[in-house]
Amino acid sequence: MASHSTKPEVYFSSPVANFDRLSLLQRIGLSHSHNFGSKGGSFRKARICAVPAMKKHYDFTKSKPNPYVRSAKRQITIRLDVSTIDYFKDLSKSSGIPYQNLINLYLRDCAAEKKRLKLDWAA
Repeated sequence: MASHSTKPEVYFSSPVANFDRLSLLQRIGLSHSHNFGSKGGSFRKARICAVPAMKKHYDFTKSKPNPYVRSAKRQITIRLDVSTIDYFKDLSKSSGIPYQNLINLYLRDCAAEKKRLKLDWAA
């Protein structure tokens, strides 16, 4: 039968070279629509060996952060003028970029360029 290992093993009635490339139906042995047996046909079933139980505790002290994940964003609440929101929504329609992403891109550019707001207060 199967050797005892930490990875679950799946056995099929026919050898499968590229298991990861198979559709879900193919993985369980139903590769064609005629296998659904509306005329009383039998289903081919996959023989699955026992899956080891999950551990109660996993040690992640030596784990590394995923290098493919972009820096996380923080959700905030911000009050904007209706005209400002309309401006970015119109820009969104013409560019195909969601308006909240456009606002983020604009603010990111301001921060990267260290732009300062000029305020001239009337005396």
